[in-house]
Amino acid sequence: MKELYREAMKARINAHVPYSGLHVGAAIRCSDGSVFTGCNIENSSFGATICAERTAAVKAVSEGHSDFEAIAVCCDDGAAWPCGICRQFLYDFAPDMQVITGESEDSL
Repeated sequence: MKELYREAMKARINAHVPYSGLHVGAAIRCSDGSVFTGCNIENSSFGATICAERTAAVKAVSEGHSDFEAIAVCCDDGAAWPCGICRQFLYDFAPDMQVITGESEDSL
């Protein structure tokens, strides 16, 4: 759990957030142990904004992985929960996926 959270923390650094200023990172682990990361990417057309969770999942699927086991999500302020769109997107792939978040890796 802590290693996945660390990967999410690293991923948030690359976020493109000119509007909210909130850097979010995600790291998703597949059943074979592979990990894919993502960050949030904002757009002036709000609907074109993509969350960190979906960025990580789309990267995984585009590389042939969709057997998700767990996802860690964090932001500049620590804990970050997936939004409704991300929850539905992830649920379609893995209804029982573990979601990991917290104020820091020590809070996990």
